Amino acid sequence: MKKNNVVIAKRKTAIASAIASDGNGRISINNKDISAYSDAIFRLLVSEPLELSNGMYRKYDVAVTVIGGGNTSRAQAVRAAIAKALVKKEKSLKKPFLEYDRTLLVDDKRQTEPQKPYRSAARARRQTSYR
Repeated sequence: MKKNNVVIAKRKTAIASAIASDGNGRISINNKDISAYSDAIFRLLVSEPLELSNGMYRKYDVAVTVIGGGNTSRAQAVRAAIAKALVKKEKSLKKPFLEYDRTLLVDDKRQTEPQKPYRSAARARRQTSYR
């Protein structure tokens, strides 16, 4: 039995996990093809690692599952998961991915600061009057 390597990528509160297996270049996100997503920016962000791989992705099928987050953070988590899965299969892709954008292979863990009690925002305070 072949062991599948699961790759996890995070961006804000979105978490994407990807499994790359030998195949013919099919990329599915939550059991849907990329072309099924209507948001053009989502499709553009997700297809970046595919374009950078110069067709090497056609040797593998990548299945991605993403949960949480908003539309943009989900797209960035999915693109990082796809890139990590492809690098795990083809080590030669690591250098072009890092030169293009480091966040393809390194997670961006920044999150919004939580709102404090009795305040309207994370840092905002009531304005004080001195006179």
